[in-house]
Amino acid sequence: MGYESFYNLKEHPFSFSTDEKFYYDAPQHSKALLKLTHAVDTEKGLALLIGDIGMGKTTLSRRLLDQLITNGVEATLLVIVHSEITSLWFLKKIALMLEASVDSENKIEIITAVYHRLLELSNQNKKVVILIDEANMLRQREIMEEIRGLLNLESERGKLLNFVLFGLPDMEEHLKLDRPLYQRIAVRCVLEQLDHEATHSYIIHRLRVAGCSRPLFTAEAMKAIYQYAGGVPRTINAICDNALLEGFLLKKEMIDETIIIDVCQDLGLVSTEH
Repeated sequence: MGYESFYNLKEHPFSFSTDEKFYYDAPQHSKALLKLTHAVDTEKGLALLIGDIGMGKTTLSRRLLDQLITNGVEATLLVIVHSEITSLWFLKKIALMLEASVDSENKIEIITAVYHRLLELSNQNKKVVILIDEANMLRQREIMEEIRGLLNLESERGKLLNFVLFGLPDMEEHLKLDRPLYQRIAVRCVLEQLDHEATHSYIIHRLRVAGCSRPLFTAEAMKAIYQYAGGVPRTINAICDNALLEGFLLKKEMIDETIIIDVCQDLGLVSTEH
């Protein structure tokens, strides 16, 4: 028996995997989604969402993708997994994602095929957006120049392609490698840490989605979670998951502050001299 059975939960409430049903619509996340959706609806061209590690950028990128597709937007998501990609790889990937018919290593031919595909979609009254997660991994000036070039593709109706970039704060420094591209940022959102109230609501929300029908954390435990997690969702998940496991092992019906401090020590979030 795991802690989910002990606490009468249907599933683990603090998993690290991105699961739409656990999405918590914090005020800042709701505002960011509205601003990014507006950027796509009005075809601004380039929008950014910036946040530190563990702030929920990936979750928001999936949420935005789902909303855009539901609204009939031709939206697709590219996740950058390392920083050594080339501008040619990038262009070929964009062509593939847009289903542009091209089998070439020539950039001009690839861009031409992308342009004709975008015209097809525009003639179908489709807005087109490419979301890029982990965009801070795009570090080469040549890639920035290609993004700017793609943003230049227009028809008499307006822009043919939009980008929404999700990344760590240093993403902006890479964008500045191509100053004209950086100047085209039309919408910029920054995710900040959750405050104490939002942290409390976030924990309660995830517990309820997992089937929790009663309080599992004392008020003091909640304060300690906020103190040691600093309002970072990923860290909140780690603390709460470990605390529930510890509570199960100790057969504690409620998670108190002592358990939170113990697991935070184990996670290296608080010194053992506390």
